[in-house]
Amino acid sequence: MTEQPPGAVLPAEGSVTLNEGRETAEVRVANRGDRPVQVGSHVHFFEVNAALAFDREAAFGRRLNVPAGTAVRFEPGDEQTVELVDIGGKRVARGMNGLTEGSVDVDPAPALSRLRDAGFADTGTGSEDG
Repeated sequence: MTEQPPGAVLPAEGSVTLNEGRETAEVRVANRGDRPVQVGSHVHFFEVNAALAFDREAAFGRRLNVPAGTAVRFEPGDEQTVELVDIGGKRVARGMNGLTEGSVDVDPAPALSRLRDAGFADTGTGSEDG
């Protein structure tokens, strides 16, 4: 084996399957706003921009199923289907719009109520948009 410089990255043979074994869901997303919206790979999708209309309950506890550091862009008026994957680790979502602020292994009803009161677009069951 040849000597490698410090910090050399030596990839293993084969390929890696992202999020193998995790639950996924597909949601149809429409940007009802007048500005493009870009969503990063590790954002709690339930809490993304209020102008994005989709089934928020189906997105509770999930993030985009894309490689780390990447994002999906939603242009004004466009619709697209995205795949979401369960959030891993301790399954905690904080920040964003303050709708969850803790475990995502809870009943989503209180967060859905806060979301609807704040005027977020939602096409799920029980929503005005759905």
